[in-house]
Amino acid sequence: MTSSSDRSLAVDVPAPKSYEIRTYGCQMNVHDSERLSGLLEEAGYVRAPEGSDGDADVVVFNTCAVRENADNRLYGNLGRLAPRKASRPGMQIAVGGCLAQKDRDTIVKKAPWVDVVFGTHNIGKLPILLERARVQEEAQVEIAESLEAFPSTLPTRRESAYAAWVSISVGCNNTCTFCIVPALRGKEKDRRTGDILAEIEALVGEGVSEITLLGQNVNAYGSDIGDREAFSKLLRACGQIEGLERVRFTSPHPRDFTDDVIAAMAETPNVMPQLHMPLQSGSDTVLKAMRRSYRQERYLGIIRKVREAIPHAAITTDIIVGFPGETEEDFEQTLHAVREARFSQAFTFQYSKRPGTPAATMENQIPKEVVQARYERLVALQEEISWEENKKQVGRTLELMVAEGEGRKDGATHRLSGRAPDNRLVHFTKPDQEVRPGDVVTVEITYAAPHHLLAEGAVLDVRRTRAGDAWEKRNAEKAAKPAGVMLGLPKIGAPAPLPVATGSGCGCD
Repeated sequence: MTSSSDRSLAVDVPAPKSYEIRTYGCQMNVHDSERLSGLLEEAGYVRAPEGSDGDADVVVFNTCAVRENADNRLYGNLGRLAPRKASRPGMQIAVGGCLAQKDRDTIVKKAPWVDVVFGTHNIGKLPILLERARVQEEAQVEIAESLEAFPSTLPTRRESAYAAWVSISVGCNNTCTFCIVPALRGKEKDRRTGDILAEIEALVGEGVSEITLLGQNVNAYGSDIGDREAFSKLLRACGQIEGLERVRFTSPHPRDFTDDVIAAMAETPNVMPQLHMPLQSGSDTVLKAMRRSYRQERYLGIIRKVREAIPHAAITTDIIVGFPGETEEDFEQTLHAVREARFSQAFTFQYSKRPGTPAATMENQIPKEVVQARYERLVALQEEISWEENKKQVGRTLELMVAEGEGRKDGATHRLSGRAPDNRLVHFTKPDQEVRPGDVVTVEITYAAPHHLLAEGAVLDVRRTRAGDAWEKRNAEKAAKPAGVMLGLPKIGAPAPLPVATGSGCGCD
């Protein structure tokens, strides 16, 4: 029984504030959002439950600026939150990322209910800016012109227990006429190789078994430190890390894709047989107008070398349709390149003006209906090739890393899903024994669709892994925490391959 004196000592402890982050754009933004989550949780915030849809105490928009309608999308979302914020004293809204770097004071003028605007170079300031906005009761706009601290020095809340992004560089030195990223992310800045490897080793120590090296132009790594072979050396060094089973990277540029990188990929067992190589256009004329530093033959030559060295490599790409001045002959050259390269998947984009880029003011902008018709022809061709390439996988025995939440119909079909070494998505029959995300199963492929494979027979082998242990531990900790303090399930998992005709990436590499 509690005495009156005990009751008099009771103190109401306020519930921790919740946060929600909405991420748009490329893998770099996804990685930045993991850092923002880590910063907020270190500051005492807790993640809002899935589906909270603006009910959190702090809502952060991590924006992208590479699509023409990016600002309309942002202001539409901000407008929907305005009445909710007005009815909830203390709620805060923050806007960061590339669009914030570009628009700066414009955001607060158009949406005066926004509390914080921060840029791509100072994401580490978010908790401080939120507190300053609360105390001063006015919007805080702080945009740094250069990188204050490499993002990987910041705390992080990784979305996956078994797979992780590792940033090796930020910024880009290219001047593609359709891309605004260099203006917003700045010139390329490389991390020290020792710092990268130390982070990877620490991740492996936590149970991560797959990492993806991340950079705006990832294979240009070394230009900032004066070593043209630094990237291939980094890949080989990753091969020496015990416990690291899978290494991927995104996105490289054909200009910097050298023979030593191909050799490192082929000769390092844990570097996966997968390559995402942006094409953008198959026309030399359009590539020149885009200010891309390669031509079709150079590009296809790289593809041939990769296939000779790594016969089972799955190669994916980015393609822009309808760039200003693109003729029917130019477009036919793109179709030719697609037929020759035989991509397993492709990001296909209809060109849209990026305000602030040279291409936005070029003459001979292509009519929407022409772009749409070409886009549909390209998608149809790539769908056909993707299906044909996937059919070649039937009968192969593959090791899959079991994935979290990648099979939307897994519950109904009694299947699980995983990623093959080349990152193809495979749905497989659920075995009798327990299988956890991060574990590895061996299956035989029995059926192919354009965007996935099936293994309908019994699983041939199950290998429990430290990555699966890490996933199990994370979920046990989640279940033990009281409501409102849960860390949540991983939902990104191993970085997925780029699907046809989605438009969720930058297309700026």
